[in-house]
Amino acid sequence: MENVVTEARAANALWKEKWPAPAKLNLMLRITGRRDDGYHLLQTVFQMLDLCDWLTFHPLEQDRVCLQEPIPGVAEADDLTVRAANLLKEISGCRQGVRIEVEKNLPMGGGLGGGSSDAATTLVVLNQLWSLGLSTEELMRLGLRLGADVPVFVFGCAAWGEGVGEELQEIVVPEQWVVVIKPNVHVDTGKIFTHEGLTRDSKAIKIADFLAGDQRNDCFEVVCKLYRSVEKAWEALSGYAEARLTGTGACVFAQFASEREARQAYAELQGDWQVYLAKGQNRSPLYQKLSHY
Repeated sequence: MENVVTEARAANALWKEKWPAPAKLNLMLRITGRRDDGYHLLQTVFQMLDLCDWLTFHPLEQDRVCLQEPIPGVAEADDLTVRAANLLKEISGCRQGVRIEVEKNLPMGGGLGGGSSDAATTLVVLNQLWSLGLSTEELMRLGLRLGADVPVFVFGCAAWGEGVGEELQEIVVPEQWVVVIKPNVHVDTGKIFTHEGLTRDSKAIKIADFLAGDQRNDCFEVVCKLYRSVEKAWEALSGYAEARLTGTGACVFAQFASEREARQAYAELQGDWQVYLAKGQNRSPLYQKLSHY
């Protein structure tokens, strides 16, 4: 009886918690080919940041999924967290309901993976709250149905990615301080990947090549050509450290050897830009938190 009470209290504690949905960076992005279905073959390196959205899940007696506060301009049924929860219910037969509360801190359309990370946190946490017992691999496969970036957030580690980004291998990279600039523009990923000037035949490299410094982003030149504000942000950040584009942008980032240098750059850039200060994480903040339960 005591064990049952303890488990019930633990479950209640999980429902009351705020769960992180971390940002990610693409530390490198190479386009090595294109599949017959139009998807591009990639090589990339993902690393999480301690910059997060926060999700809270509230149990409902009704068998439905809803948002505490829908995002303006986005139909509730189209929200990635709602789609993730409904997908879990569909494949598991779960009849429980949930209201999802999202504290949004990550910029939309910046290449930091905010919506995908929210979906992954929904999959991982509701799998626990609803006692579904799905494995990480099963959740990753579900996540791929929601978006190409969702699996890496479910994977939960810094990763070397291939395929369309879903073939993941854990990698260890320095956990450096990072400054991120979000230009006031939304980059159309489809426009970038269909642009005639995009490099699509980069030579595949090995992890050792990346670690030795081969860290270019094949999307950089096209993005800067189409979105001048991204190039301006890159120029501004380049005055402090080597700046790079994450994914297809719009965010640019730079890694710093020390917290002091990062904080100085962050302070000096704030007046002109939307700037974020964070630290790289080789293990997702979500799994760091889950490990305490």
